Amino acid sequence: MKKQLLSILSLFILCACSSSKQIEKSLSSGNYDQAIYDALNKLRTNKDKKGKAEYIVMLHEAYNKATERDLSSVDFLKKDNNPENYIRIYDTYVNLDNRQERIKPVLPLFINGKEVKFDFNNYSSHIISFKNDASQQMYKTASSLLNSKNKLDYRQAYNDFKEIETINPNFKDVRQLMDVAHAKGTDFVLVDMVNDTEKVIPQRLEDDLLNFSTYGLNNLWTVYHNNAVNDVNYDYSMRVNLRGISISPEQIKERQIIKEKQIADGKKNLLDANGNQVKDSLGNTIQVDNLKTVRCEYYESTQFKSVQVTGNVEYINLNTKQLEDAFPITSEFVFQHIFATSRGDRRALETDLLQYLNNQRVPFPSESQMIYDTGEDLKAQLKQIINSYSIR
Repeated sequence: MKKQLLSILSLFILCACSSSKQIEKSLSSGNYDQAIYDALNKLRTNKDKKGKAEYIVMLHEAYNKATERDLSSVDFLKKDNNPENYIRIYDTYVNLDNRQERIKPVLPLFINGKEVKFDFNNYSSHIISFKNDASQQMYKTASSLLNSKNKLDYRQAYNDFKEIETINPNFKDVRQLMDVAHAKGTDFVLVDMVNDTEKVIPQRLEDDLLNFSTYGLNNLWTVYHNNAVNDVNYDYSMRVNLRGISISPEQIKERQIIKEKQIADGKKNLLDANGNQVKDSLGNTIQVDNLKTVRCEYYESTQFKSVQVTGNVEYINLNTKQLEDAFPITSEFVFQHIFATSRGDRRALETDLLQYLNNQRVPFPSESQMIYDTGEDLKAQLKQIINSYSIR
Protein backbone atom coordinates (compact mmCIF):
# COMPACT_ATOMS: atom_id res chain seq x y z
CA MET A 1 0.00 0.00 0.00
CA LYS A 2 2.84 2.39 0.85
CA LYS A 3 4.51 1.63 -2.49
CA GLN A 4 1.25 2.35 -4.31
CA LEU A 5 0.79 5.66 -2.50
CA LEU A 6 4.40 6.60 -3.27
CA SER A 7 3.91 5.76 -6.95
CA ILE A 8 0.71 7.84 -7.14
CA LEU A 9 2.39 10.78 -5.38
CA SER A 10 5.39 10.57 -7.72
CA LEU A 11 3.10 10.50 -10.76
CA PHE A 12 1.17 13.52 -9.45
CA ILE A 13 4.37 15.49 -8.91
CA LEU A 14 5.65 14.47 -12.35
CA CYS A 15 2.41 15.67 -14.02
CA ALA A 16 2.52 18.94 -12.10
CA CYS A 17 6.12 19.54 -13.16
CA SER A 18 5.29 18.65 -16.73
CA SER A 19 2.42 21.18 -16.79
CA SER A 20 4.62 23.86 -15.29
CA LYS A 21 7.37 23.24 -17.83
CA GLN A 22 4.85 23.32 -20.69
CA ILE A 23 3.61 26.76 -19.61
CA GLU A 24 7.20 27.98 -19.25
CA LYS A 25 7.92 26.71 -22.75
CA SER A 26 4.91 28.60 -24.14
CA LEU A 27 6.07 31.76 -22.37
CA SER A 28 9.62 31.54 -23.68
CA SER A 29 8.39 30.90 -27.26
CA GLY A 30 5.98 33.85 -27.22
CA ASN A 31 2.87 31.68 -27.25
CA TYR A 32 1.31 33.76 -24.50
CA ASP A 33 -2.33 32.89 -25.05
CA GLN A 34 -1.54 29.18 -24.82
CA ALA A 35 0.32 29.84 -21.56
CA ILE A 36 -2.71 31.75 -20.27
CA TYR A 37 -5.05 28.93 -21.29
CA ASP A 38 -2.95 26.27 -19.53
CA ALA A 39 -2.42 28.37 -16.39
CA LEU A 40 -6.15 29.13 -16.11
CA ASN A 41 -6.93 25.42 -16.32
CA LYS A 42 -4.68 24.86 -13.32
CA LEU A 43 -6.30 27.68 -11.35
CA ARG A 44 -9.96 26.82 -11.87
CA THR A 45 -9.89 24.59 -8.78
CA ASN A 46 -8.09 25.07 -5.46
CA LYS A 47 -6.55 28.32 -6.66
CA ASP A 48 -5.58 29.30 -3.09
CA LYS A 49 -3.38 26.24 -2.50
CA LYS A 50 0.27 27.03 -1.94
CA GLY A 51 1.32 24.89 -4.91
CA LYS A 52 -0.68 27.07 -7.30
CA ALA A 53 1.48 30.16 -6.73
CA GLU A 54 3.77 29.43 -9.69
CA TYR A 55 0.76 29.24 -12.03
CA ILE A 56 -0.44 32.64 -10.79
CA VAL A 57 2.99 34.13 -11.48
CA MET A 58 3.11 32.64 -14.99
CA LEU A 59 -0.47 33.72 -15.73
CA HIS A 60 0.36 37.29 -14.69
CA GLU A 61 3.53 37.33 -16.79
CA ALA A 62 1.82 35.86 -19.86
CA TYR A 63 -1.05 38.34 -19.63
CA ASN A 64 1.24 41.35 -19.34
CA LYS A 65 3.43 40.25 -22.25
CA ALA A 66 0.45 39.40 -24.48
CA THR A 67 -1.20 42.75 -23.73
CA GLU A 68 2.00 44.67 -24.35
CA ARG A 69 2.57 42.91 -27.68
CA ASP A 70 -1.01 43.47 -28.89
CA LEU A 71 -1.03 47.14 -27.93
CA SER A 72 2.31 47.66 -29.69
CA SER A 73 0.89 45.97 -32.78
CA VAL A 74 -2.18 48.23 -32.69
CA ASP A 75 0.00 51.30 -32.31
CA PHE A 76 2.08 50.31 -35.34
CA LEU A 77 -0.97 49.57 -37.49
CA LYS A 78 -2.51 52.91 -36.59
CA LYS A 79 0.68 54.76 -37.54
CA ASP A 80 0.70 52.92 -40.88
CA ASN A 81 -2.60 54.72 -41.59
CA ASN A 82 -3.73 52.04 -44.06
CA PRO A 83 -7.50 51.42 -44.15
CA GLU A 84 -6.78 47.78 -45.00
CA ASN A 85 -5.49 47.41 -41.41
CA TYR A 86 -8.80 48.35 -39.79
CA ILE A 87 -10.03 44.78 -39.56
CA ARG A 88 -6.72 43.67 -37.99
CA ILE A 89 -6.93 46.47 -35.43
CA TYR A 90 -10.53 45.56 -34.67
CA ASP A 91 -9.63 41.88 -34.23
CA THR A 92 -6.75 42.76 -31.93
CA TYR A 93 -8.95 44.90 -29.68
CA VAL A 94 -11.50 42.06 -29.55
CA ASN A 95 -8.72 39.64 -28.56
CA LEU A 96 -7.52 42.02 -25.85
CA ASP A 97 -11.03 42.22 -24.42
CA ASN A 98 -11.66 38.48 -24.66
CA ARG A 99 -8.39 37.72 -22.88
CA GLN A 100 -9.46 39.87 -19.93
CA GLU A 101 -12.86 38.19 -19.79
CA ARG A 102 -11.22 34.74 -19.65
CA ILE A 103 -9.16 35.75 -16.63
CA LYS A 104 -11.84 37.58 -14.63
CA PRO A 105 -13.67 34.43 -13.39
CA VAL A 106 -10.61 33.21 -11.41
CA LEU A 107 -9.96 36.55 -9.70
CA PRO A 108 -8.97 37.53 -7.09
CA LEU A 109 -5.67 35.65 -6.93
CA PHE A 110 -3.28 35.78 -3.97
CA ILE A 111 0.34 34.86 -3.31
CA ASN A 112 1.37 34.74 0.37
CA GLY A 113 -1.74 36.70 1.25
CA LYS A 114 -1.02 39.52 -1.20
CA GLU A 115 -3.39 40.05 -4.10
CA VAL A 116 -1.91 39.88 -7.59
CA LYS A 117 -3.31 42.79 -9.58
CA PHE A 118 -4.09 42.57 -13.29
CA ASP A 119 -4.12 45.78 -15.28
CA PHE A 120 -7.43 45.65 -17.18
CA ASN A 121 -8.62 48.23 -19.68
CA ASN A 122 -11.95 49.14 -21.22
CA TYR A 123 -11.65 48.54 -24.95
CA SER A 124 -15.33 48.95 -25.83
CA SER A 125 -14.99 52.37 -27.49
CA HIS A 126 -12.02 51.16 -29.58
CA ILE A 127 -13.93 48.01 -30.60
CA ILE A 128 -16.99 50.01 -31.69
CA SER A 129 -14.93 52.59 -33.55
CA PHE A 130 -12.82 50.15 -35.52
CA LYS A 131 -15.73 47.80 -36.05
CA ASN A 132 -17.39 50.57 -38.03
CA ASP A 133 -14.15 51.58 -39.78
CA ALA A 134 -13.40 47.96 -40.70
CA SER A 135 -16.97 47.39 -41.88
CA GLN A 136 -16.83 50.50 -44.08
CA GLN A 137 -13.49 49.50 -45.61
CA MET A 138 -14.58 45.91 -46.26
CA TYR A 139 -17.88 47.17 -47.67
CA LYS A 140 -16.00 49.38 -50.11
CA THR A 141 -13.69 46.56 -51.21
CA ALA A 142 -16.47 43.99 -51.55
CA SER A 143 -18.75 46.37 -53.44
CA SER A 144 -16.01 47.03 -56.01
CA LEU A 145 -15.67 43.29 -56.61
CA LEU A 146 -19.30 43.16 -57.72
CA ASN A 147 -18.27 45.06 -60.87
CA SER A 148 -15.92 42.23 -61.86
CA LYS A 149 -16.58 39.69 -64.61
CA ASN A 150 -15.02 36.87 -62.58
CA LYS A 151 -17.20 34.61 -60.46
CA LEU A 152 -14.37 34.02 -58.01
CA ASP A 153 -14.40 37.78 -57.29
CA TYR A 154 -18.14 37.59 -56.60
CA ARG A 155 -17.50 34.78 -54.15
CA GLN A 156 -14.80 36.81 -52.42
CA ALA A 157 -17.27 39.70 -52.20
CA TYR A 158 -19.82 37.35 -50.65
CA ASN A 159 -17.30 36.22 -48.03
CA ASP A 160 -16.39 39.83 -47.24
CA PHE A 161 -20.05 40.81 -46.86
CA LYS A 162 -20.57 37.76 -44.68
CA GLU A 163 -17.70 38.82 -42.40
CA ILE A 164 -19.20 42.31 -42.14
CA GLU A 165 -22.52 40.72 -41.15
CA THR A 166 -20.70 38.71 -38.48
CA ILE A 167 -18.95 41.64 -36.81
CA ASN A 168 -21.53 44.34 -37.57
CA PRO A 169 -24.99 42.83 -38.18
CA ASN A 170 -27.34 44.69 -40.52
CA PHE A 171 -24.66 47.15 -41.63
CA LYS A 172 -26.04 49.23 -44.51
CA ASP A 173 -27.44 46.95 -47.26
CA VAL A 174 -24.95 44.13 -46.68
CA ARG A 175 -27.61 41.41 -46.53
CA GLN A 176 -29.01 42.40 -49.92
CA LEU A 177 -25.54 42.60 -51.44
CA MET A 178 -24.74 39.14 -50.10
CA ASP A 179 -27.67 37.84 -52.16
CA VAL A 180 -26.40 39.71 -55.22
CA ALA A 181 -22.86 38.34 -54.79
CA HIS A 182 -24.18 34.83 -54.27
CA ALA A 183 -26.34 34.96 -57.39
CA LYS A 184 -23.46 36.28 -59.49
CA GLY A 185 -20.94 33.80 -58.08
CA THR A 186 -23.06 30.70 -58.53
CA ASP A 187 -22.30 28.17 -61.27
CA PHE A 188 -25.34 26.70 -62.97
CA VAL A 189 -25.01 23.19 -64.33
CA LEU A 190 -27.42 21.65 -66.81
CA VAL A 191 -27.62 17.89 -66.44
CA ASP A 192 -28.74 15.45 -69.09
CA MET A 193 -28.51 11.73 -69.80
CA VAL A 194 -27.22 10.15 -72.98
CA ASN A 195 -28.07 6.53 -73.78
CA ASP A 196 -25.41 4.87 -75.98
CA THR A 197 -26.20 1.33 -74.82
CA GLU A 198 -28.52 0.26 -77.67
CA LYS A 199 -30.97 -0.81 -74.99
CA VAL A 200 -34.05 0.92 -73.66
CA ILE A 201 -33.43 2.81 -70.42
CA PRO A 202 -36.53 2.86 -68.21
CA GLN A 203 -37.91 6.39 -68.02
CA ARG A 204 -38.31 6.11 -64.25
CA LEU A 205 -34.57 5.32 -63.94
CA GLU A 206 -33.70 8.48 -65.88
CA ASP A 207 -36.14 10.47 -63.76
CA ASP A 208 -34.64 9.11 -60.54
CA LEU A 209 -31.05 9.76 -61.60
CA LEU A 210 -31.82 13.34 -62.62
CA ASN A 211 -34.00 14.16 -59.63
CA PHE A 212 -31.42 16.14 -57.68
CA SER A 213 -33.85 17.05 -54.92
CA THR A 214 -33.30 13.53 -53.54
CA TYR A 215 -29.50 13.81 -53.47
CA GLY A 216 -29.27 15.99 -50.36
CA LEU A 217 -26.69 18.23 -52.02
CA ASN A 218 -25.34 21.17 -50.04
CA ASN A 219 -23.13 23.21 -52.35
CA LEU A 220 -23.15 26.96 -51.85
CA TRP A 221 -21.80 27.82 -55.28
CA THR A 222 -23.20 25.17 -57.63
CA VAL A 223 -26.80 24.60 -58.69
CA TYR A 224 -27.85 21.62 -60.81
CA HIS A 225 -30.86 21.69 -63.14
CA ASN A 226 -32.18 18.73 -65.10
CA ASN A 227 -34.45 21.00 -67.14
CA ALA A 228 -33.29 24.25 -68.66
CA VAL A 229 -34.73 27.35 -67.02
CA ASN A 230 -35.35 30.51 -69.00
CA ASP A 231 -33.09 33.49 -68.23
CA VAL A 232 -30.42 31.23 -66.68
CA ASN A 233 -27.00 31.28 -68.33
CA TYR A 234 -25.58 27.83 -67.76
CA ASP A 235 -21.85 27.55 -67.12
CA TYR A 236 -21.42 23.79 -67.33
CA SER A 237 -23.08 20.72 -68.70
CA MET A 238 -22.94 17.50 -66.70
CA ARG A 239 -23.60 14.59 -69.02
CA VAL A 240 -24.48 11.18 -67.57
CA ASN A 241 -23.42 8.99 -70.47
CA LEU A 242 -24.51 5.34 -70.22
CA ARG A 243 -22.33 3.40 -72.66
CA GLY A 244 -22.99 -0.26 -72.02
CA ILE A 245 -25.50 -2.65 -70.47
CA SER A 246 -24.63 -6.33 -70.10
CA ILE A 247 -27.38 -8.73 -69.03
CA SER A 248 -26.65 -12.37 -68.33
CA PRO A 249 -28.96 -15.17 -69.52
CA GLU A 250 -31.53 -16.54 -67.09
CA GLN A 251 -29.87 -19.46 -65.34
CA ILE A 252 -31.02 -22.22 -63.01
CA LYS A 253 -28.29 -24.20 -61.29
CA GLU A 254 -29.26 -27.42 -59.55
CA ARG A 255 -27.57 -29.63 -57.02
CA GLN A 256 -28.49 -32.76 -55.08
CA ILE A 257 -27.29 -33.57 -51.59
CA ILE A 258 -27.88 -36.78 -49.67
CA LYS A 259 -27.68 -36.36 -45.91
CA GLU A 260 -27.64 -38.96 -43.18
CA LYS A 261 -27.66 -38.27 -39.46
CA GLN A 262 -28.07 -40.18 -36.20
CA ILE A 263 -30.86 -38.75 -34.09
CA ALA A 264 -32.43 -39.68 -30.75
CA ASP A 265 -35.75 -41.44 -31.32
CA GLY A 266 -37.16 -42.14 -27.87
CA LYS A 267 -35.51 -44.14 -25.05
CA LYS A 268 -34.41 -47.74 -24.61
CA ASN A 269 -33.06 -49.88 -21.81
CA LEU A 270 -29.30 -50.06 -21.48
CA LEU A 271 -28.05 -53.64 -21.98
CA ASP A 272 -24.70 -55.14 -21.08
CA ALA A 273 -22.59 -57.32 -23.35
CA ASN A 274 -24.72 -60.35 -22.48
CA GLY A 275 -27.98 -58.64 -23.34
CA ASN A 276 -29.04 -58.11 -19.75
CA GLN A 277 -30.53 -54.85 -18.48
CA VAL A 278 -28.16 -52.57 -16.60
CA LYS A 279 -29.55 -51.17 -13.37
CA ASP A 280 -28.50 -48.37 -11.06
CA SER A 281 -27.76 -48.68 -7.33
CA LEU A 282 -31.49 -48.51 -6.52
CA GLY A 283 -32.35 -51.34 -8.83
CA ASN A 284 -33.91 -49.17 -11.53
CA THR A 285 -33.24 -50.01 -15.15
CA ILE A 286 -30.99 -47.41 -16.79
CA GLN A 287 -32.36 -45.91 -20.00
CA VAL A 288 -30.43 -44.27 -22.82
CA ASP A 289 -31.31 -42.48 -26.11
CA ASN A 290 -32.51 -44.78 -28.83
CA LEU A 291 -30.32 -43.64 -31.75
CA LYS A 292 -31.73 -43.88 -35.24
CA THR A 293 -30.13 -43.14 -38.60
CA VAL A 294 -32.29 -40.92 -40.82
CA ARG A 295 -31.72 -40.11 -44.48
CA CYS A 296 -32.89 -37.30 -46.73
CA GLU A 297 -32.38 -36.42 -50.37
CA TYR A 298 -32.16 -32.64 -50.87
CA TYR A 299 -32.71 -31.02 -54.29
CA GLU A 300 -31.73 -27.35 -54.54
CA SER A 301 -32.25 -24.92 -57.44
CA THR A 302 -30.68 -21.46 -57.73
CA GLN A 303 -32.15 -18.88 -60.09
CA PHE A 304 -29.52 -16.36 -61.25
CA LYS A 305 -29.51 -13.30 -63.48
CA SER A 306 -27.27 -10.23 -63.43
CA VAL A 307 -26.94 -6.87 -65.14
CA GLN A 308 -24.00 -4.46 -65.35
CA VAL A 309 -24.34 -0.84 -66.42
CA THR A 310 -21.21 1.13 -67.38
CA GLY A 311 -20.67 4.69 -68.45
CA ASN A 312 -19.10 7.96 -67.41
CA VAL A 313 -19.98 11.41 -66.10
CA GLU A 314 -18.62 14.30 -68.16
CA TYR A 315 -18.29 17.94 -67.12
CA ILE A 316 -18.25 20.28 -70.14
CA ASN A 317 -17.47 23.99 -69.89
CA LEU A 318 -20.20 25.64 -71.94
CA ASN A 319 -18.18 28.83 -72.35
CA THR A 320 -15.12 27.14 -73.85
CA LYS A 321 -16.94 24.06 -75.19
CA GLN A 322 -14.16 21.97 -73.68
CA LEU A 323 -14.38 18.75 -71.67
CA GLU A 324 -13.30 19.70 -68.13
CA ASP A 325 -13.28 16.24 -66.54
CA ALA A 326 -14.78 12.76 -66.77
CA PHE A 327 -15.47 10.06 -64.20
CA PRO A 328 -16.27 6.38 -64.85
CA ILE A 329 -19.38 4.82 -63.30
CA THR A 330 -20.21 1.12 -63.04
CA SER A 331 -23.13 -0.55 -61.34
CA GLU A 332 -24.10 -4.20 -61.07
CA PHE A 333 -27.29 -5.77 -59.83
CA VAL A 334 -27.62 -9.51 -59.18
CA PHE A 335 -30.88 -11.40 -58.91
CA GLN A 336 -30.52 -14.69 -57.04
CA HIS A 337 -33.28 -16.86 -55.65
CA ILE A 338 -32.89 -20.30 -54.06
CA PHE A 339 -35.67 -22.85 -53.64
CA ALA A 340 -35.54 -26.55 -52.75
CA THR A 341 -37.48 -29.78 -52.30
CA SER A 342 -36.65 -32.95 -50.36
CA ARG A 343 -37.46 -36.62 -50.14
CA GLY A 344 -37.00 -38.51 -46.90
CA ASP A 345 -36.63 -37.45 -43.30
CA ARG A 346 -35.89 -33.72 -43.11
CA ARG A 347 -34.36 -34.16 -39.68
CA ALA A 348 -31.18 -35.22 -41.47
CA LEU A 349 -30.71 -31.73 -42.95
CA GLU A 350 -28.72 -28.84 -41.49
CA THR A 351 -30.68 -25.81 -40.33
CA ASP A 352 -29.28 -23.54 -43.09
CA LEU A 353 -30.81 -25.81 -45.75
CA LEU A 354 -34.28 -25.96 -44.21
CA GLN A 355 -35.04 -22.30 -45.00
CA TYR A 356 -35.05 -22.96 -48.75
CA LEU A 357 -37.65 -25.74 -48.51
CA ASN A 358 -40.34 -23.11 -47.93
CA ASN A 359 -39.46 -21.25 -51.12
CA GLN A 360 -41.00 -21.69 -54.56
CA ARG A 361 -39.67 -20.85 -57.98
CA VAL A 362 -40.40 -17.21 -58.92
CA PRO A 363 -40.50 -15.43 -62.27
CA PHE A 364 -37.21 -13.89 -63.42
CA PRO A 365 -37.26 -10.05 -63.39
CA SER A 366 -37.48 -8.37 -66.78
CA GLU A 367 -34.48 -6.65 -68.37
CA SER A 368 -36.14 -3.30 -67.75
CA GLN A 369 -36.58 -4.07 -64.04
CA MET A 370 -33.00 -5.30 -63.74
CA ILE A 371 -31.67 -2.10 -65.32
CA TYR A 372 -33.85 -0.01 -63.01
CA ASP A 373 -32.54 -1.90 -59.97
CA THR A 374 -29.04 -0.57 -60.63
CA GLY A 375 -30.40 2.93 -59.98
CA GLU A 376 -29.68 3.27 -56.25
CA ASP A 377 -26.03 2.39 -56.72
CA LEU A 378 -25.74 4.74 -59.71
CA LYS A 379 -27.30 7.55 -57.67
CA ALA A 380 -24.81 6.97 -54.85
CA GLN A 381 -21.91 7.20 -57.33
CA LEU A 382 -23.31 10.35 -58.91
CA LYS A 383 -23.72 11.96 -55.50
CA GLN A 384 -20.14 11.13 -54.58
CA ILE A 385 -18.84 12.59 -57.86
CA ILE A 386 -20.86 15.80 -57.45
CA ASN A 387 -19.82 16.28 -53.82
CA SER A 388 -16.14 15.58 -54.42
CA TYR A 389 -15.67 17.46 -57.70
CA SER A 390 -14.88 21.14 -57.48
CA ILE A 391 -15.88 22.95 -60.66
CA ARG A 392 -13.68 25.96 -59.90
